[in-house]
Amino acid sequence: MDSDSNTTYTTMIRDMPTGERPRERLRDHGPGSLSNAELIAILLRTGITGENVVNMAVRMLSHFHGLPGLARANYREICSLKGISEAKACQLMAAFELGRRVVSLHPEDRPIISCPQDVANLLLAEMSLLAQEHLMVVLLDTKNHVTGVSEIYIGNLNSSVVRPAEVFRPAIRDNSRAIIVVHNHPSGDPTPSPEDVSITGQLRESGDLLGIDVLDHIILAGQGHVSLKERGLGFS
Repeated sequence: MDSDSNTTYTTMIRDMPTGERPRERLRDHGPGSLSNAELIAILLRTGITGENVVNMAVRMLSHFHGLPGLARANYREICSLKGISEAKACQLMAAFELGRRVVSLHPEDRPIISCPQDVANLLLAEMSLLAQEHLMVVLLDTKNHVTGVSEIYIGNLNSSVVRPAEVFRPAIRDNSRAIIVVHNHPSGDPTPSPEDVSITGQLRESGDLLGIDVLDHIILAGQGHVSLKERGLGFS
């Protein structure tokens, strides 16, 4: 029984198989090797009956539409989720506040995107389980440090609904040098569709006019991802 709640907890991190324990993976490979869900699981420590702590973290991220939404959530909103006690909510909010303070003091400590896998590590856990397609934009500075992640659109993506003005608005507002476009395939198959390729080309052309580089368009699905740039789709 966890002392901070009346909920019965049955799955703690120490009870998980050794190779799946986020704490050990962080110790052996560094925090950058962990997904957002795994980092949150370390803070939560325990799951509930029928749901291990990593799955609980994934559920939280899905509920709040990703890490930015969870970071903006207030105390009552976090406590309203099943299995989240007052102590757990306080731990999460304290961690997010420390992160905001560190980023504000030391911009060089922000995550750096150097390859598609870095984007997958940042967003795959929460986006892979979403029931609808979500279009996100990762904002980058001149050294490819992540300065923010903005949700642009929810729903079936096609060129008639994806407006370049909306996609680039956060980048223009934050004076970002470059962006990476990210969306998920709820089907579990990350294979790009012809529409995905068309949207990529349109956004690249708009970015050229605005002086904002579209470095990649990455599709996340299931446990995998596809970089359209690596495949030469929409980046010819």
